Amino acid sequence: MTTLAQSPRLSIGPHAVQPPVVLAPMAGITNAPFRTLCREFSGGKGLFVSEMITTRALVERNEKTMQLIHFDTSERPRSIQLYGVDPVTVGKAVRMIVDEDLADHIDLNFGCPVPKVTRKGGGSALPYKRNLLRAILGEAVGNAGGLPVTMKMRKGIDDGHITYLDAGRIAVEEGVTAIALHGRTAAQHYGGTADWDAIARLKEHVPEIPVLGNGDIWSADDALRMMRETGCDGVVVGRGCLGRPWLFGDLVGAFDGSGACARPSLREVAEVMVRHARLLGEWIGDESRGVIDFRKHVAWYLKGFAVGSEMRKRLAVTSSLEELRAQLSMLDLEQPWPSGADGPRGRTSGNNRVVLPDGWLRDPYDCAGVGEDAELDTSGG
Repeated sequence: MTTLAQSPRLSIGPHAVQPPVVLAPMAGITNAPFRTLCREFSGGKGLFVSEMITTRALVERNEKTMQLIHFDTSERPRSIQLYGVDPVTVGKAVRMIVDEDLADHIDLNFGCPVPKVTRKGGGSALPYKRNLLRAILGEAVGNAGGLPVTMKMRKGIDDGHITYLDAGRIAVEEGVTAIALHGRTAAQHYGGTADWDAIARLKEHVPEIPVLGNGDIWSADDALRMMRETGCDGVVVGRGCLGRPWLFGDLVGAFDGSGACARPSLREVAEVMVRHARLLGEWIGDESRGVIDFRKHVAWYLKGFAVGSEMRKRLAVTSSLEELRAQLSMLDLEQPWPSGADGPRGRTSGNNRVVLPDGWLRDPYDCAGVGEDAELDTSGG
């Protein structure tokens, strides 16, 4: 296993993050139930961020958004990721979080590559507009009081429009506490290989604040290797934990030197699956809706196990905990953890055209026409 010369220490404002591991915000995934599972496996160590919250929807107190910002009483620090393209609206949302004590840490999304976000000029499209980025960061930090404000971004829109070094310098100048960099462009989406060299370059470029690396961390060993090779201060884990919330236990073991590595049997995986579905039902307030929401996780949990296509289909249409348990009981639950379950998981698409507002690339500084009407009105990505 890769090792580090010394145990790294990471602070996000007043919050010590040990080990220096952050759960990446993922739309429809990193809600309170999934964060609960990841946190339990880690023993409460690390930082676990909510799925993306739209600033306009938060300010307008959209019902779905108000549910998404729910934190379990055991979650500390409470970490919210905000998305916005209008500096005034972002500032209002941050002030609301502070005034109503809704979170302990605010992360800003400048990394999402999905079309419904970039076509509004948001997510990974936004750092191209340097003045707009500066205005948003200034409003966020200026309204945050004592809460730390961080940001997550990508390398740029595509290979011809790389923005991360300029964005990093702007972030430092505007008082951002830490930066996470996904080593891909928006055009790459989740395809190809993450550019860890870019993470190293950003760390050299902004030595004043912590830099966290993101991209292609499929195992605890990958996390240690990224830190050793790039010099980054911590890691952000996204797709690698899909169907594997116990990865955070592995990460704790890697950083504390114990080398603990979970290899659950299918029986143990099935138990986690049922608990995950139950937590979703309790959170939503409806068992059936919780099990239906859980369906998206089934393939990730069962990756590599000998289950069979027909059984996978049946599991993917369950609508009650009883039905889910019954279907899982029909499997060969004594199967050990399969070697095929390690490695990449989740979305792997790449080489996509980035959908942008008309004329977005004409001028990297002019942000005329971007305002409150460009805000998304729903949260969760």
